[in-house]
Amino acid sequence: MEYDLRNPSDLAPFAVFALTIALLLGGCAGSGGGGIEARRADVVKAALAQIGTPYVYGGNAPGRALDCSGLTHYAHGVAGLAIPRTAAAQHRSAQPVKPRALRAGDMVFFRIGSGNHVGLMVDSKRFVHASTSKRKVLISTLDTPYWRKHYAGAGTYLR
Repeated sequence: MEYDLRNPSDLAPFAVFALTIALLLGGCAGSGGGGIEARRADVVKAALAQIGTPYVYGGNAPGRALDCSGLTHYAHGVAGLAIPRTAAAQHRSAQPVKPRALRAGDMVFFRIGSGNHVGLMVDSKRFVHASTSKRKVLISTLDTPYWRKHYAGAGTYLR
């Protein structure tokens, strides 16, 4: 399933999620804000802010044009983390994460044809990514048949 947060009917499932992120960010600000949970929240917040940004192969311009690895590269950069630019390099150098242990801010990798694709988890089931088929940044659900079929692993830079 894919969500477009500009569509009012798709907003309802995210009301609780938005409140959770707001509380998490507010709690982090009050507790020093420099911990790993604050970085996770910063990465997720930066990625979610790009929903609706057009997909462009090689895109690395937040708000104007992003590809999948451009989105994850940008979101980590906002949190002060330097990661590789391409999906393949991000996958190779990330610390592996087991599917059952996925958390917000972790990355999920896919093999589609001869190419690589990457998304950023917003919770244990949904991820934000720059979609080639929908031509924009959006949220998808990890446990759909398409994404399960192409799943190639998960990793993180947030430890």
